[in-house]
Amino acid sequence: MPLNATIPTEMRDLAQRLLTYEANLGDASEQVGSVTLRAYEKLRRCLGELAGPAGFLSLASRALAAARSETPYLSGVQLIANGDLTGMIAIESSINFDKDGDYEAGASFISHLLGLLLIFLGQALTINLLRDVWQDADLGRHRSENGRKT
Repeated sequence: MPLNATIPTEMRDLAQRLLTYEANLGDASEQVGSVTLRAYEKLRRCLGELAGPAGFLSLASRALAAARSETPYLSGVQLIANGDLTGMIAIESSINFDKDGDYEAGASFISHLLGLLLIFLGQALTINLLRDVWQDADLGRHRSENGRKT
């Protein structure tokens, strides 16, 4: 799959499930910040260990650029040199994210990030990494490249 390919529907669905899971964690009054930002930070911690900060920043930057091309809401989101993602809270607040369940902007970004992981790591390793981060989340049924369910 080329780097500029469309993200598979399966990755979009997975991103949506992860964001829904994050949105439903614990008491809503205890959750601060953006649902997408919380998911991003979990991926950043996990993948930063694997790829290093510069490697993760490169993946996140490419994912954000690709997501911006299909989701105008993301034009105000910035990825800064230390890997922090800024502007997502304002976007999710302005579209009444929690009330409407509109995960379009965040799901686009997260799905592009997952799509890049799929390209570079393969499905089995990508799903295993996600299961390490979101142990109780429904990641759906996925098959590894050798046909086994992951």
